[in-house]
Amino acid sequence: MGMKLIRLALLFLIVLFLASCGASKLGRDALLAHDIGEYYKAIEKYRKASRKEKDRTKRMEYAFSLAECYRYIGDYEMAALYYKNAIRRGYPDPIAIYYNAEMLRAAQDYEEAIENYRIFLDSVPGDERGQAGLEAIRKTQEWVAHPTRHIINPIKEINSRESDYAPVFVGGRDNEVIFTSTRKAATGKKESMITGQDYADLFRATFGIQRQKWEEPKLLEENFVINTGDEEGAATLSSTGEQMIFTRCRYEKTQAMGTELYSTSQSRGNWSEPIKVQIAGDSIVTAHPAFSPDETVLYFVSDMPGGQGGKDIWMAQGSGGSFSNPVNLGPVINTPGDEMFPFVRDNGELYFSSNYHMGMGGFDIFVANTNEDGEWVVNNMGSPMNSPGDDFGIAFVQGENKGMFSSNRKGSRGDDLYSFLVPPKIFQASGEVFDKESGNKIDGVTVRIIGTDGTNLKMRTKNGKFQLKLQPETEYIFAAFKDGYLRDKAAANTIGLEDSKDFTFDMYLTPTDAPIKVENINYEFGSWELLPESKVALDTLVQILIFNPTITIELMAHTDHVGSDQFNFDLSQKRAQSVVDYLIEKGINPQRLVAKGYGETWPKTVTREMASKYDFLKRNDELTEEFINQLTPEQQGIAEAINRRTEFRVLSTDFIQKYDAEPER
Repeated sequence: MGMKLIRLALLFLIVLFLASCGASKLGRDALLAHDIGEYYKAIEKYRKASRKEKDRTKRMEYAFSLAECYRYIGDYEMAALYYKNAIRRGYPDPIAIYYNAEMLRAAQDYEEAIENYRIFLDSVPGDERGQAGLEAIRKTQEWVAHPTRHIINPIKEINSRESDYAPVFVGGRDNEVIFTSTRKAATGKKESMITGQDYADLFRATFGIQRQKWEEPKLLEENFVINTGDEEGAATLSSTGEQMIFTRCRYEKTQAMGTELYSTSQSRGNWSEPIKVQIAGDSIVTAHPAFSPDETVLYFVSDMPGGQGGKDIWMAQGSGGSFSNPVNLGPVINTPGDEMFPFVRDNGELYFSSNYHMGMGGFDIFVANTNEDGEWVVNNMGSPMNSPGDDFGIAFVQGENKGMFSSNRKGSRGDDLYSFLVPPKIFQASGEVFDKESGNKIDGVTVRIIGTDGTNLKMRTKNGKFQLKLQPETEYIFAAFKDGYLRDKAAANTIGLEDSKDFTFDMYLTPTDAPIKVENINYEFGSWELLPESKVALDTLVQILIFNPTITIELMAHTDHVGSDQFNFDLSQKRAQSVVDYLIEKGINPQRLVAKGYGETWPKTVTREMASKYDFLKRNDELTEEFINQLTPEQQGIAEAINRRTEFRVLSTDFIQKYDAEPER
């Protein structure tokens, strides 16, 4: 019985030893795969090693390494799960808390993400990464609350269950696109140790005019010239579509040999044998090429020495079909994180994706322009172009504000292609012209439109209405005029407007066949001195005279019936003159002005507007002394105030300003 127990104990120790050896080997294999970027393979090895490992510290380390691998392949949900596991097991480096916060942010769990950022900052006070994470949450909420005008949609006819990404338009046209895909039709049938999917190939899709939809994508070519047993993808095309530079990742016995750029050209539908682009050292990773609009510069991605950290965007000048002397785009574009998938639009804007610049989570798409000093200025494209997931690989249709990009945002089946479109801004002006006295619409009014873009148009109202399409970034003045009326004007301004807008306005023409009251003209009691508030009202009259330069007017001052006739006449004359003096002081030609005091001799006739304001008055009532004496004391005060008024009437409409001739020199 004793020997049996000893044998069992020895057997148990042997099993433990073998298990420990197995776990150690799996851990070493996982680490090797991790180091060379085979994250999918590393995940399998780490998980197996973790299941066999008995040492708590090593299991904690495996949890952190698993989280890192999942983060690299863009599976942020699983990454957060393993970061939490590592933290729970006591992972000593606060970086695990930081990355957990990053993954939670990508999953839109902002409340828990904020808590983790704060815990991280408690451990590493003042760390820029933690502060940037908190700011990114604030900015994300701002971007979502104020989206751009982009309209985006998944391209269901092109997308597959596998990864589809990095589109490029053939010849810059919107009816043919080349993109990268790991779909089942790919020629590389081996499973990538990086993604766990089949090796990627280049595919082509064309837009069917008759069916108005994308046709089923096909391999770019099937003769193993471009698409081989290795991985191909992320291409750029010349403006004609005849030359292509693409990324190829070669494998040797399933081990990645690094990524390189290859160049090929097309003749009569056939692609030439690709030639490696000698742009960096043989052992240097180069990927994600992008031509400049004139094809004299090649942008690409590399982790070669001399960068800012991670993967950077570089540029190389072309000469005789080759590119050399690569230059890093510098710290404004490149960061300690990864910047990838460059694209240069025909207007010179540089687009790229980054997981370090301030973003919504994962990779975001950024646009960079140069300022007056030739320095880069980088901006996040905002929502809805970016999401908490990975957004990358953008391409524009030449000359248009539309195109495609790649995203694994919520609702995607992996990396999917999305179309985007910025609809044109439409600005419309519509107006109605009314008779200010009667309220009726006026037909046949001439409306003149002057715009800062050189617009100079005339149109006539039909049924009192007019309508016009406006141009962006333009300021407009609308002037309405008709014989027998004072002119009116309106303005519209489309400068700086981010969205379409309809401008609607009503214009009122004042008839000149009756006196026109100047509102809010007040004097000191029993005096002709203008009160300060009257001058504000008179400035409106100044503008009327400036806007109607051919009219001459009579300024008419009226009093109520209180006081002697002679006193009221003298007072009204002086009041009329004080108004004329003010208008002359403001630059109005004296020849256009006549001052006339009427005392109490011209009682006011009630207008439609007055009748609607005071229920004891009817239209066309004349506010004579006899009429007023029949009213209540309160009503009498109102009627007398109406009679105390300053008006003007148009005397002529053919005044021509005369200027003195310049003296001879």
